Amino acid sequence: MRIFITICILLLTGLSFPLRAGNEFDDEFCGAHNTAFLAGESLTYKVLYKLANVYVGAGEAIFSNTLERISGRDVYHVVGDGKTYSFYDKFYKVRDRYETYIDTATLQPLKFIRNINEGGYKTYENVTFVKATNTAVSAEGVYKVPSCIQDVLSAIFYARNIDWNRLKPGDKVPFDMFLDRQVYHLYIRYLGKETIRTKYARFRTIKFKPLLIKGTIFEGGEKMTVWVSDDPNHIALRVESPISVGSVIVDMINYKNLRHPLSSLVDL
Repeated sequence: MRIFITICILLLTGLSFPLRAGNEFDDEFCGAHNTAFLAGESLTYKVLYKLANVYVGAGEAIFSNTLERISGRDVYHVVGDGKTYSFYDKFYKVRDRYETYIDTATLQPLKFIRNINEGGYKTYENVTFVKATNTAVSAEGVYKVPSCIQDVLSAIFYARNIDWNRLKPGDKVPFDMFLDRQVYHLYIRYLGKETIRTKYARFRTIKFKPLLIKGTIFEGGEKMTVWVSDDPNHIALRVESPISVGSVIVDMINYKNLRHPLSSLVDL
């Protein structure tokens, strides 16, 4: 099971940009300001795999970020590390590391690094986003991208600044993401609000379904459900999805240095 790519792609929470008539969204959604997170934040997630009505913990992923400087700009250096627990290493060992450097002023990525080892399959990707030419540059080539492109990790943090009160259940929020030398045109569908209990606690949440890319694990379409905290932090609390064999749940189990109190917490 590809633990970390599961975490990254599925925790997308929508993007913040102006509404148009008819409950559609403007394609130009650059310019969001960060009000949801601070440098120094850390979030830990546990991945549980379900087969034959039994859930077992298969691995963990940790997201952390620091304030750094790159190309003369202040950036959030966000790192995501994912791994299987030692027991599962003998069946399918995962050691994944994702990094993004996000411009603090625009919340747009300047650089993206992916270094994964999943069951012996290894790949490395190092992409620089050149805003002046709207291109993504890597060792494999130069690719034209939209002006407001996100990578798989920067999208999660950009997304946390959405104003959910401007949406109605059923609204779709489109966004563009660059991954594997391609631009994907994706969206999320907002479903409303719900109180749920995770492995950690009971929370008031915002609920949605993202459009998934069809691949070796996920079927594609709106099969996955995501819940984020109904407070100004907008952190992902739970993800549920069927996969090719069984299903998976991803739960937030620990947090540090949130920008705002976790006011969505109802009880432990």
